[in-house]
Amino acid sequence: MTKRYGQFCPVAKTAEIVCERWTLLIVRELLWGCERFNEIQRGLSQISPTLLARRLRELEDAAILYREPAPNGQGSIYRLTEAGEELKPLVELAGEWGQQYMSERIDAGDLDAGLLMWDMHRQLQVESFPLPLAAVHFHYSDAPSDQRHWWLLVRRNRVELCTSEPGRAPDLYLVTNLRTMIEVWLGRRCLRAALSADSIRLYGDPALKRSIDQWLGRSTFAADMTA
Repeated sequence: MTKRYGQFCPVAKTAEIVCERWTLLIVRELLWGCERFNEIQRGLSQISPTLLARRLRELEDAAILYREPAPNGQGSIYRLTEAGEELKPLVELAGEWGQQYMSERIDAGDLDAGLLMWDMHRQLQVESFPLPLAAVHFHYSDAPSDQRHWWLLVRRNRVELCTSEPGRAPDLYLVTNLRTMIEVWLGRRCLRAALSADSIRLYGDPALKRSIDQWLGRSTFAADMTA
């Protein structure tokens, strides 16, 4: 049951819904294009399936989202209602405020390779990708053993995130540490400077190496850093 503040103030009524733990992040994932339960969970790697199901029910009860049967008849599709869509400015402002004022508070416990790669796979600029079919292998040397290796498989202008080898030898092999990649992703560190300092190392296809700053993309909230 949603906790109530016992106040008529619209800020309080809004907070009763969106300030429950994980709720605003679930809305973020829906705004960013997730529709299936497993997709939402991949963007929230530390939430339990039980808690995610509860939060989705609460958002449905609050008319923030609705669900409908998936076209293949397996499971449900989750979509935001008009009220849910109108939370987009709130999510964007929260991200922009956090980027400006809270980035210094990112500590080791916040370095989530799963979230980084999930965000990266949906922000990849496929129109700038130089090959029609390619696999990019990311190796994070300081990540937990089960999160060190990730692959992005690009084919027919679609991007698939893989946690095991996708059946294709990597066309590009990228080696770095997790903090460096997150700092680049958030725009707090210049990609080319990280490459020049060997903080990020690239091996493989020359066209992929040359164009990485065009196709890699950045976080929605990335700062502008070009030098």
